[in-house]
Amino acid sequence: MHSSVMAATFSIRPQEGVSSRRSCHSTAAAPQPRIIRCNPWRWQQHDERRRHSCRLQCRQQAQQNESESDNRLTQNTGIFQPSIWGDFFLGYSNPAASSSQKQMAERADKLKEEVAGIIASSNFSTLPERLSIIDTLERLCLDHLFEHEIDAALHQIVAADVRDYDLGTVALWFCLLRKHRYKVSSDVFLRFKDEEGGFLADNPTDLLGLFNAAHMMTHGETILDEVIPYTRRRLEMMSPYLEGSLAREVKSALEIPHPRRVRIYDMKYYISAYEKDATVNDKVLLLAKLNSNIMQLQYQHELSIVTRWWEDFQVESRLPFVRDRVVESYLWMLGVYFEPHYSRGRIILAMLTAIIGLLDDIYDSYGTPKECEIFTKCIESWDTDGAHDLPECMKFALRKILDSYETIANMLHEEEKYRMSFLRQCIEEQVRLFNIEVKMLQEGYIPNSIEEHLKVSLRSVGTPFLACASFVGMNYIATKDCFDWVSSLPKMVQALSIILRLLDDLQSYEREQLIPHVASTIDSYMKEHNVSIEVARENIYILKEESWKDVNSEWLNLDNAYPKQLLERIFNLTRTMEFMYNQEDNFTNCHNIKDTIHMLLVEPFTIPN
Repeated sequence: MHSSVMAATFSIRPQEGVSSRRSCHSTAAAPQPRIIRCNPWRWQQHDERRRHSCRLQCRQQAQQNESESDNRLTQNTGIFQPSIWGDFFLGYSNPAASSSQKQMAERADKLKEEVAGIIASSNFSTLPERLSIIDTLERLCLDHLFEHEIDAALHQIVAADVRDYDLGTVALWFCLLRKHRYKVSSDVFLRFKDEEGGFLADNPTDLLGLFNAAHMMTHGETILDEVIPYTRRRLEMMSPYLEGSLAREVKSALEIPHPRRVRIYDMKYYISAYEKDATVNDKVLLLAKLNSNIMQLQYQHELSIVTRWWEDFQVESRLPFVRDRVVESYLWMLGVYFEPHYSRGRIILAMLTAIIGLLDDIYDSYGTPKECEIFTKCIESWDTDGAHDLPECMKFALRKILDSYETIANMLHEEEKYRMSFLRQCIEEQVRLFNIEVKMLQEGYIPNSIEEHLKVSLRSVGTPFLACASFVGMNYIATKDCFDWVSSLPKMVQALSIILRLLDDLQSYEREQLIPHVASTIDSYMKEHNVSIEVARENIYILKEESWKDVNSEWLNLDNAYPKQLLERIFNLTRTMEFMYNQEDNFTNCHNIKDTIHMLLVEPFTIPN
């Protein structure tokens, strides 16, 4: 990596002084939520003989109904790529890593004490060095181990006078503080403007820092509105001439700016890049590798649970119209919370994401309008009594959804059971909205404006469901008031929903033209303004960027009194949308993210003795 980038990004020097800290992989103050309660993982106790018998039974049932449903089951062949993972994670864990898990945890705990001393000693360092320490820990996904130390450092950093610092330092100061909900003023960049309306930044490192910082903008920040096109244009011009890690940093930022990137997806790259940096601190590097391997083992265990649940859910050819995306769903939700103590939340959210995908495929690709109406009424009544006119596979899906809700309820403590009523309201609304879209498709109706379109699609896109669901597996910090708030579709959730709706439409429009599909926001924009698809795309993209300002504004709004940990789930959900719909629909075209999955969830680091 370019030396100046590394100096600004990864410079951590060893310091003296160690203080007593909690264990490397324990929660700070909150008790660990119990995941297993009332034996919810019943499927883990199924023997292979019973599973084989179930598969045979389901295969025979599918064959009996083949003449009735075969045409529908094959009409969309080739539209969806099959997942490459199957049951790979059902019992997988890397032998080299799992055999030394206890020793890794013990080494990590000792190193954590020493790195905590480095952070404490940084109070006597220069501002650029202190900023670099925090930025490095965040890029290496170590910051959750040092929350108190980082909060204390930021409390001092926010009061720093940055008038005499260079652009790179000011940009990092601004970006880090806004990422931590400090609403520092964008006026700090005024002195870097030149007389021609550009900015006093000639090297790609400063331009990159300014470009990234500007993406934490809110409405009305004119100078940041000017920064983005200027820095993007300059970086695009320089990009072909850059080399090494700097070239990669610029390319990645131009695709997805750093404040919008999902940190856990980039973690292993940054660990490898840090290892090559001249300022590398060996203790930080070793802790990063140990922490990565320890978290990977936990992720593999969670994936085995979710994969077993999905295998029982799908059971061979019983649901052949469904995109098998359970591993991809887990990766998606890992971006919402990667920290070890959110294990229960990840499992629940991955299950519910897969259920949303199942429902989307039922309403979008398989069910007839009549069947979708029946299915909707069954979900609303929360029983299967009215399902006798549904195809067997839809009956099976209905039963498994109800069973899965019971499984999730068994994962909650008694005092948390009320959360299931919010989840039930969410899925009931979800199927009602899906059913409205089925009727819109049947009638060939195109909403007359973006505003009319979003009245339905803002909720039907599934993110209000996911925002609520992301709270369900969290500990006591998610109170009933928080669920009332997130279920009311607050502005931050609205912005999240608009961003996903527009991203999905931008990346899926051509594919969805291959099959009958409900009108997209692009169709509505063309109808409302009588413009070409190219013009519609450009303006949909602008609307998406405006919605990001809403997300940032709500994140920085200190009148929003709900806990930062909960707001961060919504912010992270928004970040994952940018990743999953970057350049194309990566969730549907799942081969695009197989390397990310393999690197993050399969390959461990080699740890020196």
